[in-house]
Amino acid sequence: MRHNKKFNHLSRTASHRSAMLANMAISLIEHKRITTTVAKAKALKKYVEPLITKAKTDDTNSRRVVFSYLQNKEAIKTLFGEVAQKVGDRPGGYTRIIKLGSRQGDAADICFIELVDFDENMAKAPKAAKRTRRSSKKAAAEAPQAEEAAAEAPAAEEAKAE
Repeated sequence: MRHNKKFNHLSRTASHRSAMLANMAISLIEHKRITTTVAKAKALKKYVEPLITKAKTDDTNSRRVVFSYLQNKEAIKTLFGEVAQKVGDRPGGYTRIIKLGSRQGDAADICFIELVDFDENMAKAPKAAKRTRRSSKKAAAEAPQAEEAAAEAPAAEEAKAE
């Protein structure tokens, strides 16, 4: 039985697993997005999110605690400077996992894990209106009216210009 065994061992010894997660966390902090397997990404998410939360308070103790996990001065500077500044008001959920499919060689599920606030494409994209069964009829009726209004607006501006 698996009582109280909450984290994935990833078929590695404890020292190998901790070193691998630390290296992946450093790469994620420096590059803001990395490609890996889904199992490793989920383990990395549990590893790196508490470190980012710790980085929101920039004092000596939190730097020492995070440095004990990462052991990389450049990653610490980036984490406490650039990353902590962007995620300062976010209450959690600093990373996003997006699945990409399966790997050619061994059919492992591949994904990329990224820091949420650093993806410019997702920040620029307008949020789609949430559709429900009730609102779909109403939205379908309003869509042609909105297109007609948009077509009439340039014609009105040209008339004012003359």
